[in-house]
Parts: sequence; structure tokens; C-alpha cells
Amino acid sequence: MNLQKRFWEIDFLRGIAVLLMVVYHFLFDLNFFGIYSFFNYSGIYWYFPRVIASIFIFIVGISLYLSYTRADKLGYYNKERDFFFKYLKRGSWIFFLGILITLATWIFIREEFIIFGILHFIGLAIILQYPFLKYNKRYKYLNLISGLVFISMGLYLTLFIFNFPWLMWLGFIPSNLITVDYFPLLPWLGVVSLGIFVGSILYKNYQRSFKLPELSRYRPVQAFTFMGRHSLIIYFIHQPILLAFLYLMGVIDISFFF
Repeated sequence: MNLQKRFWEIDFLRGIAVLLMVVYHFLFDLNFFGIYSFFNYSGIYWYFPRVIASIFIFIVGISLYLSYTRADKLGYYNKERDFFFKYLKRGSWIFFLGILITLATWIFIREEFIIFGILHFIGLAIILQYPFLKYNKRYKYLNLISGLVFISMGLYLTLFIFNFPWLMWLGFIPSNLITVDYFPLLPWLGVVSLGIFVGSILYKNYQRSFKLPELSRYRPVQAFTFMGRHSLIIYFIHQPILLAFLYLMGVIDISFFF
């Protein structure tokens, strides 16, 4: 058993999601700046970003399972609190990056700035999912059941609008919410739980439980796995690059942001 290896198919799938994210944000920018007004928030344009986010968040669950299993087998952490601090540190760092996104969007697009977006969610989810990782071995269907419960609760909450904002991070959507990115814990925490559950089946004990051709040596696959391994960096830099491209093409005015 090679506990140092990466499973290329996970990076590959994440890389596909990265490419789809860049495409979606490019289309979003064209619409946001009035360059090409074909974008709306129904039909395929409603489902497209949610499918992309679902892939990312599902892979977060699989990756959490693999990370926990690998560290456990290598004996990196002798105490449960050390395990917890590992995920507390990681989750806090990603949540902090989400705060930076909040500040940047508050400066440049204040009317629709991001209050609780996907990085805020992933950071908090990594911390909150620790108990589900810890008890995953003992209770085989814990993450399947909790995942379905979280998703059901979140979908139920979407039927209502609330007149207070302080629980928006949980899934209580306030009536005056205007933001370009919103991923509350409910229902999205359920997608992470399902990822942990599927990860524990497909990669039990850090071993692939299914046959897969070794395609990682092919260049197109390597390109996607590279993007998958560096998805966080790409998330941070792709929008400035897209905006710079549109500016150099002469289709947006930089004074829009000031």
C-alpha cells in the first residue's frame, strides 16, 4: 500500500470543475459588465454554477476522508485533539481566505459583495465535519444519513424568507440578500457528508476499490490534474486575469471599480 500516492482521478475531476468554473465566471463577467447580455438566473444558467459547486464540494468530502485515513495509517497524530487541530487549522486558513474575498468584493462590487461564499463554507465545513470523519469507521452509514438530512433541511429552508440576517450562514435566507456567491451550511454540508461516505466506499483504507486504466501519463489528463492540484490558487487568480483580458480587449473600463 502506497500511502504517499495521490489518486489522479480525483485531481482530474477537480480540474474539470476548475475549467467549468472559469468558463462560467467568464460568461458571468460578460453579462455583469453589459458586454453580452444573454445571461439569466434560470434554466441552465441556474443549474450550471450549482453543478460546478457540487463537484467541488463533493470532492472536499472525498479528500477529507482520504486525508484522515492517510494520517491515521501513517500515525501522524497520536491523540484525537491533534487530529482536530489539523482540521481546525486547515479550515480556519480557508475561511480566512474567504474573508479576503469578502473584503475584495466589498471594495469593488459593494452592492453584491460576498458575505458567505464557497470559501467561507469549505473552511467551516472542514472543521465541522471532523466528528463525521472520526466516527465514520464505527458507523458505516453515518455520513449517508447525515448528508441526506442536511440536504433535506437546506432545501426545506429555501421555501422561506426570513427578516433577520444573522443566520444566513446556516441557510436562513434573509429577504434583502443580494450577493454574487452564497453557499450556506444547509444544504451544502450534506454534499460534503455524501463525499465522505462515497470516499469510504471507493477508497476504503486508502486503496482504490475499483479498476481504472492508468491514464495519468497522458498530457491532456495531466493538464486537468495540474489544475485540480492547484485549484485554490486558480480560484484566486482567474478573475483578475479574466478582467485584465477584458480590459486589454477594450471592452471594460477600469474606472467601473472606483
